[in-house]
Amino acid sequence: MIQTFSSTIRRKEMDAVLTCMVDEKIGPGEINSRLITCVKEFFGCAGAFALRSPDIAVNYALKACGIEQGTKVMISALAPGWQLFAVKEAGFEPLIIDVDPVTSCVTPTIVEEGIQKGGRVLILHEPLGILPDFNGILALGIPVIEDVSQSAGAMIVEPPAPDTAQQAKKDENASDEVKGKKAGTFGIFSICALEEHDVITAGGGAIVMSPGRKEWPVLKQLADNTTGIQMLPDINAALALVQFKEFKRNENLRKEIFALYNRSIMVGKNKTFVRDMEYGSTAYSFPVILNSGFKEVKQYVSKKDIEISSAFADSVIGVLEKMKENLLEEDKLPYDYSACKSAKSLYLRTALFPLYPRLTRSQIDKISKILGTLP
Repeated sequence: MIQTFSSTIRRKEMDAVLTCMVDEKIGPGEINSRLITCVKEFFGCAGAFALRSPDIAVNYALKACGIEQGTKVMISALAPGWQLFAVKEAGFEPLIIDVDPVTSCVTPTIVEEGIQKGGRVLILHEPLGILPDFNGILALGIPVIEDVSQSAGAMIVEPPAPDTAQQAKKDENASDEVKGKKAGTFGIFSICALEEHDVITAGGGAIVMSPGRKEWPVLKQLADNTTGIQMLPDINAALALVQFKEFKRNENLRKEIFALYNRSIMVGKNKTFVRDMEYGSTAYSFPVILNSGFKEVKQYVSKKDIEISSAFADSVIGVLEKMKENLLEEDKLPYDYSACKSAKSLYLRTALFPLYPRLTRSQIDKISKILGTLP
């Protein structure tokens, strides 16, 4: 059976973890500091610190915003379910908003509607590696905390400069590196979870970042008061450090597979989300918006020894749907998501297909063929 997810952990990651264990330095320490240096270079942020869990990271980011307790914080219905409880535990009121059915992202119009309902801060989840309309959302003038747990590495490429004779002349010493604004540098603060199925994993944990130098002192003051029990241990930081260093190679492999899958899905009855295929998205698994029911497709691919997963089973709406099933008849859910019709539809119909560097060529070909014949 080809599993939906498989870790990108290889010998380098294992060697880094084992070195921590041999040195008997597994708590927060030197490697945590080295990880932060790597993170600042990777994202181009002014400052960052690494914590044991994403909910702690959300707590610090919201505190750094300087908003009053009880303020309504907008979160996407398709954001990870832990965001709902993290916002509540931090002392704020979650306001669940819908998504665009074409991209699965929140839009400026949807966020504006949330503001009219009292939303004052947005945690901007970038689902399945897809980037939203940053300009439109930021133009609304509210604090935005980016969640790049699935979109790390994506960027909005800078438009090319006007052609001139001098610019047209090739500079042999010029760098081939593409320039742009990276995911994680659009909001006033950003979080990057490092959980098992995030695009970069440490086996658990999260990073909270300040893209700008102006906002960093506020976050740094909170970081300086962080207790050791909240900081990411070196044994996890070692794993994350190698993952960041190996990201480009792993992402190139994922994008090659993604391109093959994308061509296959075009000839069938189903579709995937609209995204910038080159730089403006990260190849986080391969999502398919199913034409038929999830169970039917799961049975179909299982006969071919392929496992698929519900893309949004652990999302905010997924968690609430499960809670609703377990309620007594007289009970009522404490959160309202009745207006999130697009998110509800995508929750029921979106599947993730296996996409990771460890897949063999024969496995990739097999999955590609199946994608074009799905019911």
